[in-house]
Amino acid sequence: MLGRDGALLDALRGRHELDGHELELCRATEDALAALQTQCCDVLLTDPETPIEDGLAIARDVAGVRPDLPVLTLSPDATSDAIVAAMRANVFACFTRPFDAAAIADMIRTAAKATGWRDGITVVSGLPHWLTLRVTCHLCTVDRLVRFMTELQQAIVPDHEHDLLVAAFRELLLNAMEHGAGFDPDKTIEVTAAKTARAIVYHFRDPGPGFDPDDLAHAARSESPEDVMASALERAARGLRPGGFGMLIARQIADELVYNERRNEVLMVKHLS
Repeated sequence: MLGRDGALLDALRGRHELDGHELELCRATEDALAALQTQCCDVLLTDPETPIEDGLAIARDVAGVRPDLPVLTLSPDATSDAIVAAMRANVFACFTRPFDAAAIADMIRTAAKATGWRDGITVVSGLPHWLTLRVTCHLCTVDRLVRFMTELQQAIVPDHEHDLLVAAFRELLLNAMEHGAGFDPDKTIEVTAAKTARAIVYHFRDPGPGFDPDDLAHAARSESPEDVMASALERAARGLRPGGFGMLIARQIADELVYNERRNEVLMVKHLS
């Protein structure tokens, strides 16, 4: 990690997610770039006291030395334009204050294990009110995109709704990747996040054939123990990952949830207060 914030480094060292990893503080960018050429390093964190624009410049320098090294930018704050610029620059993830050591540690662990991640997120439209992305079907991409969306929505959505909205986004994204693309890393999902004067709109389009609304035994229809158990057993029988709560969570959080005829596209609308 670049910088002088020993307190954050100590907090990260105390996280169980990073057991078995060594964390080192490097005060100067030049020293870090030199070290990357001679030392085995899995992840680089930028100085949490510097603007995100400086972090992006460092990420570009690092790409010239170690193209596949994941860079996590830490910064006091960031505009939506800066977050989009980070995605264009293939930054692995962004964090702004207040820093959550647990979330950062979890992302470090994800980054350290990641392979073939660099082209996971492609910006098609990067306007503040209309962001369209093409993303690869990989769980690592889910973690990265959810982190970017967390940062993008912080200044727009009230705190008490923010986490719920991001949770719904994550579940719909996972559904598209799992059921629409079968977690095939060679396939992509198109994701759009748009903001109007009165609402936030998410749109997901997957390459799959869609689904039959009458064949959803693998998805929990309610929070009742019977429905949860039935969906869990059905998912196990079909060889699916544990879960099945995506549509239930999205229905409870969204104000409107609309599917196209094939049901391989979904539009989620959340009205702003």
